[in-house]
Amino acid sequence: MQVRRIAALLLAASATFTAAQTQAAGYTQTRYPIVLVHGLFGFDNIGPVEYFYGIPSALRSGGATVYTPQVSAANSTEVRGEQLLLEVKKIVAVTGKPKVNLIGHSHGGPTIRYVASVRPDLVASATSVAGVNKGSAVADILLGIAPPGSLSRDVITTIATGLGKLLSLLSGSSTLPQNSLAAAQSLSTAGSAKFNAAHPAGLPTTACGEGAYQVNGVAYFSWSGASNYTNVLDILDPALAVTGLAFGGAKNDGLVSSCSSHLGKVIRDDYAMNHADEINQSVGIVNLFEVNPVSVFRQHANRLQGMGL
Repeated sequence: MQVRRIAALLLAASATFTAAQTQAAGYTQTRYPIVLVHGLFGFDNIGPVEYFYGIPSALRSGGATVYTPQVSAANSTEVRGEQLLLEVKKIVAVTGKPKVNLIGHSHGGPTIRYVASVRPDLVASATSVAGVNKGSAVADILLGIAPPGSLSRDVITTIATGLGKLLSLLSGSSTLPQNSLAAAQSLSTAGSAKFNAAHPAGLPTTACGEGAYQVNGVAYFSWSGASNYTNVLDILDPALAVTGLAFGGAKNDGLVSSCSSHLGKVIRDDYAMNHADEINQSVGIVNLFEVNPVSVFRQHANRLQGMGL
């Protein structure tokens, strides 16, 4: 009798474990492919280092189909958007799925919004992670320091464009055009306002509110951090602590204000993360006292799954 009871318990435990495994295996399995889009001076991967560090594999482990296309490291939102649109068309053709779920970080936010605006039929959802949706004070300051025709602007843009070319070369996309001045103008308050007038879907109508949750069949989401210095071991944190001063005390992640990051349904705008933490950089050195950014991406994939996306 005791043996039968133990066998029954073991069988029940095995069934529970198998169910848990099945649930975990399908936790991030969305209906449509997930496309992760990098920001300014971004890349898909350089050797073993991914821009979205460890995130694609974490999503794939739960069943998601994930793509990380390369667009210009530095260029205007419209140029990057057209490049991304070409990649989305390829993904749709290869997978046989009619749509994709776009997730863009930093300048990737406006970039995915461009595609969702001009081809909503190809986009199931657009999620902005610390997206520069209403401009960045950092871009404003840089353009102010380096006015048109000045030597400082020539020097800054030459160096920045060169960096974009180097990153593209290292990531195997050396043919993509780079234009750091166009990137800065797109990311400025004035440039963002001009872009938003042409592509307003999902934008809040108030200074720091939420936008429409769905426009033209596309579901819109956003989240962002609100800390600058989060880990003494991260070499990027000191720089982000300095650039964070540009926001005059407003909540920000070092490069983007919390309010500027809002798009559609705001999941959170106050994670204890900086602009690098949000994509699990530098190489996984993030705030130990906040939810891991990889988990945030996995949770969002499960959210999309629950919506049938």
